[in-house]
Amino acid sequence: MGATYGLVVAVFLASVVEAVEALTIVMAMGMTRGWRSAWAGTAAAMVALAAFTAAAGYALATWLPKTALQLTVGALLLVFGLQWLRKAVLRGAGLKPRHDEEAAFAEQTSAARGAGPATRLGLDWFAFTVSLKGVFLEGVEIVFIVITFGTSAHDVPVAAGTAAAAAVCVAVAGFFAHRPLSRVPENTLKYGVGLLLASFGTYWAVAGLGVFTAGGTSLAWFGRDWAIPVLIAAWFVVTRLLIRIAPALARRPDRTGPNGIEEAP
Repeated sequence: MGATYGLVVAVFLASVVEAVEALTIVMAMGMTRGWRSAWAGTAAAMVALAAFTAAAGYALATWLPKTALQLTVGALLLVFGLQWLRKAVLRGAGLKPRHDEEAAFAEQTSAARGAGPATRLGLDWFAFTVSLKGVFLEGVEIVFIVITFGTSAHDVPVAAGTAAAAAVCVAVAGFFAHRPLSRVPENTLKYGVGLLLASFGTYWAVAGLGVFTAGGTSLAWFGRDWAIPVLIAAWFVVTRLLIRIAPALARRPDRTGPNGIEEAP
C-alpha cells in the first residue's frame, strides 16, 4: 500500500513539473508561429512517448526476475532522484539560479520570432519540431519514472494514468491562464520529487541486492514499508545539511594550477 501511495504522489508531482516546462515551450511556439503546428508536434511526441512506455514497460516486466527488477529500477530511480536533489541543493544554497518559467517563455518566443519561415507538410516546421522535441525530452524522464515505479509496484497502468492526469491538469490550467504557469512552485516540487525518487530508489535497490545471495530472494527492510518514511526523512536531513555547507565549500580556494592540473596538498 505504501508503494502505491508513493507511486501516485511521485508520478503526479514529477509529471506536473515536466508538463509545466513542456507547456511553456508549446505556448511559445503556438503564440508566435501557430497553434496548429505546435499541437501537431505535441501530439507526435505524445504518441512516441506512449509507444516507448508500453514497449519498455513490457520488456522490463517480462525479461527480468523480481529481484533483478527491483535492483534495476531502484538504481534508476536513485540516479534520477540524486540528479533532482543535486539541483535542489545548488538552488537552495544560492549556487544555481532558480528555474523561472517566465524567463524560459521569453527565451523560447525570442527564438521563435528570430527563426526564418519553413513550411513542410502544411506545417510550420520550426514550431512543429521544437514542440515535438520539447515535449518528448521533458516526457522521457517521466516515462522512466512511470516504468520504474509502475513495474516495482506491479501497477504500470496506475502510473501511466497518473502521469496522463497530471498532464491534463497542467494543459487545462494553461488554457484558462493563457500564459505560462509561473506560479507553480516548480523548485519546491522538484525538491519533493527528488526526495521521493531517492528514497524509493534506495528502498528498492537495497531490496534488489538479494539477487546476489544464494537464494536470489529480495532483502527485507526492517519495518518493511515503514522504512520508506524513514528514508525520506534521512534524505531530507542530508540535503538540508548540504544546502548549509555548500556555500562554504564553493568559496574554498581553487587548488588547480595554471595549467588546470590539481596541485598536491
